[in-house]
This record gives sequence, structure tokens and C-alpha cells, in this order.
Amino acid sequence: MKEKLVLIGNGMAGMRTVDELLKLSPEKFDITVFGAEPHGNYNRIMLSSVLAGDKKIDDIIINDLQWYQDNNISLHIGKTVTKVDRVNQQVVTDDGIKANYDRLIMATGSLPVILDIPGKDLDGVISFRDINDVNVMLETAKTHKKAIVIGGGLLGLEAANGLMIQGMDVSVVHRSNTLMSQQLDQNAAELMRSELEQKGMHFLMNHHTKALLGDQRVEKISFKDGSEIDADLVVMAIGIRPNTKLAEISGIQCDRGILVDDTLQTHTPNIYAAGECVEHRKKTFGLVSPLFEQAKVCANHLADMSISSYISSVTSTKLKVTGIDLFSAGDYIGGQSTEALVFNDPAQHIYKKLVLKDNIIVGIVLYGDTRDGNWFFSLLTESKDISSMRENILFGQYQVEDALEIMS
Repeated sequence: MKEKLVLIGNGMAGMRTVDELLKLSPEKFDITVFGAEPHGNYNRIMLSSVLAGDKKIDDIIINDLQWYQDNNISLHIGKTVTKVDRVNQQVVTDDGIKANYDRLIMATGSLPVILDIPGKDLDGVISFRDINDVNVMLETAKTHKKAIVIGGGLLGLEAANGLMIQGMDVSVVHRSNTLMSQQLDQNAAELMRSELEQKGMHFLMNHHTKALLGDQRVEKISFKDGSEIDADLVVMAIGIRPNTKLAEISGIQCDRGILVDDTLQTHTPNIYAAGECVEHRKKTFGLVSPLFEQAKVCANHLADMSISSYISSVTSTKLKVTGIDLFSAGDYIGGQSTEALVFNDPAQHIYKKLVLKDNIIVGIVLYGDTRDGNWFFSLLTESKDISSMRENILFGQYQVEDALEIMS
């Protein structure tokens, strides 16, 4: 008789785990999936493309409803699991559906951080997290003009760019002086800001939001310095936090995220967790590559192969933000014990920086030209001494190889 596997969370990490499991051991489990959204599994990263009009919702669906049927998976969409009964190994939804499990995967994802300020519940105040948020933005853009995005990180700039394409007048409010500080240093951030301003995006840097004003719908934002600006739509894109609510009320051990070991198992036997909801070795996760790596390891253990373990390593981030290529990895800011090799051509919108410690690359930022990103990253992960190529390294792999050939 097949074991029962229940997945809570029909998102990218949970469903990638199921995908990997079906490759390894397709007949091992009867699988039941609960998803709070009324859709099949979709690519959340592509929401910005839907907002920008490059794709439709159907284009970003990873597993349509037919796929679940074809793989004999019981799918409950639009259902929120409110309780995990660890003693009886059963999950319960808000409308009373119960499902027993032998193994359980919690992939509850993350929640958008919402500023706890007056007016946060007004109409026209949203996050940028799911299909519903995108639909609200697209509808609002048809009848309103003034959009404010709070947060100058990756998600905020993608939202701002999409809203501009939809014809809105967009201002980005950011509390520091560096856009995308998780991926860029100050110089690259300045280049990005300049390029986006040329496209028509406005920025309010070093601004702290105090309150959102309006009767039923948001009409203005007021800042701590006393200034105000008009707003028809406010998108909060200031970060995410692991969604641990269900785990906590069910007695599953959490700190910042659901605590997992190197096999992605929680402190409760037979319960696993993967994705943005987890905390592994004091780290939480927001990028796709570690999530997919976790899915692979988790599936391996669910299939009882037990030969892989998850170790979070240095990751690189390769992005195309508002049409601009970016690449960063490692300690791209540097400090007293490091030095930096820099190539800067503002006219061509190209910036490259390698942070070195004892002639070994420890950090990378590439803006506008990312062709050598993977090569630089391999030098970083291998801790390769680059003394012999220092002079030419910023010009890329082929220039270095040509120079070394001439020298030999």
C-alpha cells in the first residue's frame, strides 16, 4: 500500500520537491497538495513580466490543473490549512477538509513585510506577491495615474517598471541611498538610478514613510520629514519574511523560519519543510537557486535514498531588472582587508568590480555587461589566485586567455 504524502503550499519550492520525487520514486506515495491560491503552480518570478505586459497569466503556469490529474495528485486549490495534528498525523483546512499523512512537506513560503503605519489597510495599498496583486495593479492602471512604490530593491523596481509601462506616473520611495543594496554597491546603484530616471522613473531616496492618508482609498503619503505626495496606488515591496504561522500554532519548532536540518527535516519526525519558509543553519532564503537545491535534497530523503544533504553555499545572483543585466556574488562591498579592481564606463552604462583579498576574488558586481559573470564566479568558488591575470581580468575571460598565451 502506498504511503500518504501531503504538501502544504502549491508554490515553486513545494511543487519542485514533488517534481523531483516523481522522477526518483513515482509510485511511492499517494500525494495530496493544498494551495491557498485559486491556481495551479505558477512561476512567481515571472509576475513582473505579466505586469509589464510581456506575458499573460497562462504563460507563467508551471503545472496546469490537468498535470495534477495526469500524475494522480489530489489538488485542493483555494484551501488554507489551519492545523497540523502531529499526534494523529493529519492536516485540517479552514473549511474542515482533513487529510492524513505518513510524511508531510511544509512549503508555506513567505509573507510580504507591510509597514505598520496608519492607513496601511486603505484601498489601493497592496504588496507585490501574487497573481491577485498583479491583477489589482493592472486594473488600477486603467483608471488612476499616480503610483508610489515603497522599496527600492529588486521587487520594488520591477513593480515600478511594470506600472510605468502600464502608463502610470511612478515614484519609488527608498529609506536609504542605495538601490538594490542586496545586489549592488553604491556605484552600480547610482548607474541604475540614473538610467531609470532617464526612462521617467522618479526617486525619493532617504525617505521614511510615516502614514498613508485617505478616506476609503489612499490619496497621499506623508513622510517623517513632514513632506507629502499624492498617491492613487501604493505598492509595498520592502521585503519578505518566512511564513511560519501554521508551523508555530502546530508546535513545529521555529525561529526566524521553520527550523530544518541538512535533510530538510524539521524537529518533528516525518515533517519536512522547504523554500522561503525555512531556516537552515541560521539562514533564510529568497532566491530560486537555493530553493530548488532544497527541493532536490528533500525529495531524495522522501524517496528514502538518504544520500544527499543540503549545505547552503555562496550563491550568485544573475538578474535582468527593467531590461538591465546585473550579476553579483560574495562580499561585493569589501572592507579594510580587501582591495577592488574596477572598470567604470558610465556613458556605456557598464560597471565591473572585483573585490580581492590576497589576490583571490571574494566579491563580484557586474552592471550592464554580465558575460563573464559565471567565469568570475568559478574563480571565486575555486579561490583561485589571479595574480597572473590582474592586468586584464576585468576585460574578460578571452582577453586574459589571449594575454596569457602571448606571455607563454
